[in-house]
Amino acid sequence: MAFKRGSSFRLSATPVTLFAHLLGIAATTLVLVWTLHFRDGLALKSGNKEKILNVHTVLMIIGFIFVGGEAIMAYKTVPSSTRKVQKLVHLILHLIALLVGILGVYAAFKFHHEQGIPDMDSLHSWLGMGTICLFGLQWVFGFFSFWFPGAASPASLVPWHYFAGMVIFLMAICTALTGLVERFTILGLSNDQGLIVNFTGLMLLLFAIAVSLSVMLPRAY
Repeated sequence: MAFKRGSSFRLSATPVTLFAHLLGIAATTLVLVWTLHFRDGLALKSGNKEKILNVHTVLMIIGFIFVGGEAIMAYKTVPSSTRKVQKLVHLILHLIALLVGILGVYAAFKFHHEQGIPDMDSLHSWLGMGTICLFGLQWVFGFFSFWFPGAASPASLVPWHYFAGMVIFLMAICTALTGLVERFTILGLSNDQGLIVNFTGLMLLLFAIAVSLSVMLPRAY
């Protein structure tokens, strides 16, 4: 059976980005329910040290991954025909994600220090440190190459910037999933909490897939 060239079944990025937004909101809701309702809440200074670790979990999932994913999709979601506006939103959202991510990493080190736990002794911590460092380097590179006044990077760098950005984003997803597995194992979660953690990980994975697909699809005008 033959199909006409340019037939209407071709998918635009719009429905995929909408689905990604819903997945991100679902992951955000789940992690907040888990940390606030089941794990005693959030605090950077508390006698209950798990509250400090909860800050790390919330900031990395909501502030780093969700906002970072929204930054990647900015070129497909920001309602502006001016690419410069889309680029500015992309830059600002990534900066917010980076700053929140740094605070999240600080919370993790603070928790380890106050609990007397060694730092950088797990795959999760290795992936996390590598991700946040590469994320920072990518932001600085993008700022001076594509935004700083007078920047005139060759067009050949753009695909590599896209590629590096997606690799770092997927590294962030892997870091989050290994972190959830680590907490699941240490806490021995079951029943409602176990389901929440598992579904949070699933939502993050699907979010990553949706964001990745949105990059490949054309924007609907």
